[in-house]
Amino acid sequence: MRHTLLQRGLLGMVMGGLLVGTAQARTLETAYGNVEVVDHPERVVTLYEGALDAALAAGVTPVGAVTTRGGDNVAEYVTDYLSANELEHPEIVGVVREINIEAVLAQQPDLILAAAQLPEEQYQLLSQIAPTVVPHTQPLAADNWEAEARLFGQALNQEEAIDEAISAVDQRVDAMSDAVADADVGINAYLVRWMPGGPMVMSENLIATGLLERVGLDVQGGELIGERGVHSDVLSLENLSQVDGDWLFLATLNDDGQAALDSAKQSPAFNRLNVVQNERVVPVNGQLWSSANGPLAAQAILDDIENALLP
Repeated sequence: MRHTLLQRGLLGMVMGGLLVGTAQARTLETAYGNVEVVDHPERVVTLYEGALDAALAAGVTPVGAVTTRGGDNVAEYVTDYLSANELEHPEIVGVVREINIEAVLAQQPDLILAAAQLPEEQYQLLSQIAPTVVPHTQPLAADNWEAEARLFGQALNQEEAIDEAISAVDQRVDAMSDAVADADVGINAYLVRWMPGGPMVMSENLIATGLLERVGLDVQGGELIGERGVHSDVLSLENLSQVDGDWLFLATLNDDGQAALDSAKQSPAFNRLNVVQNERVVPVNGQLWSSANGPLAAQAILDDIENALLP
């Protein structure tokens, strides 16, 4: 009933105003077919962290966005970027996997950028508000963010800006790879996200672990993940030796996870780890390292890697 009212009422009133002016439109191939987008969208709503990141990297400040995973606002690295560049913070129009359609509508967008996981039912509603761009679903891979960023750059008519942002990441990775090789800081690393129930080993196919690999570390733990895809089952403290390598990057999403990690640090099992005794445990922001995506996220992750490996 709620969706019916949206379709017949509010959406009907704004259809004419939001979907006019497409004489300068371009056509993009998306997960839900070809979509026409205006050449110069002025009011962009992003419903995915990677889309928000790509838009900002392309020089476009969205008017609406969803919260980061485990938080009540956009990711901290995005907030820092907005503040540093004196940009307006987008209005929150939902949380991950729970979009507030009325809040999106209130922003009167002329373009909506969404995640590959957007359900078709939501797409049908959103596409009546504004052209909605949804990337094709891809197998999990560390460089998926590049293809997504390029699609969003096309939607924003900012392909060159996105290409430059990706090239800047590549150039920095190359320079850091040489420096890490010269520094001889170690061979392997694990990325672990610490949840209230305990630690989970994160996949080597995430943007963060992909960047660790590219600068010269061998990311471990794939055998613990198996068919789960993104992360392992929760490990007990007694099994922490399975993540005892040269480096341990520890990510927490929220205060509950941080409290659980703080408690674990008091345990003998944690403190027996060689990586702990060698002082190579690196706390990182879980919203950035295990949830974010895009050129700005890549640069922020590289900041953390550089600070850890090349202080």
